[in-house]
Amino acid sequence: MVFRADAAFAKPEIYKALEERGVRYAIRIPANDSLERDIAELLPRPVGRPSQKPLAEYKGFLYRAASWKTARRVVAKVEHHAGELFPRLGFIVTSLTLPSRAVVRFYNKRGTAEQWIKESKQAVKMTRLSCHRFRSNKVRFWLSLIAYNLGNLWRRLVLPRRIATWSLTSLQQRLVKTGGRLVKHARCYWLLLAESHMTQRLFPPMLGRITLLPLRTG
Repeated sequence: MVFRADAAFAKPEIYKALEERGVRYAIRIPANDSLERDIAELLPRPVGRPSQKPLAEYKGFLYRAASWKTARRVVAKVEHHAGELFPRLGFIVTSLTLPSRAVVRFYNKRGTAEQWIKESKQAVKMTRLSCHRFRSNKVRFWLSLIAYNLGNLWRRLVLPRRIATWSLTSLQQRLVKTGGRLVKHARCYWLLLAESHMTQRLFPPMLGRITLLPLRTG
């Protein structure tokens, strides 16, 4: 288990609680003069023609704030962007033993996780817990989780590559809510779908991938 959080959780009592429980962490901390002095050699822009791509440098060091009882590892990232006079700074306090670049890469995935949470709120209304009883809200929350996981499995295992990056909200509006009509004949059934987004080139490959999914026996 690893705890990853933004600067709102940069508090000594949180660090201590995580360390006592053996939980590793990577938490962003606000910049200050003391931290900037520890990376003073990275702040000047590199000599030569400025690059159009951002230039990133990393450094790990031990740091002890006035409110801390012990020194902790801090990883700094300094980015120089074209057309900007001052570099962009980021500091992360961490108990991870990974290289500095890997620590920053791990922390940056927090934004990806937040996008998943945002998607679940929009697509399956995960936070709509309007029941009066806690147990009822708990059941409603679990149903939302199941719906979100099923949608994710559909996106990862069944969808063709050209629409595999669609959000669950787009899939609901463009595919799930497609108008259709089931027509029964003497020997067969016909499923007629409105070809707004669910085209003939899209629907058969999805059915084919569903039939190839392994079924659990027993």
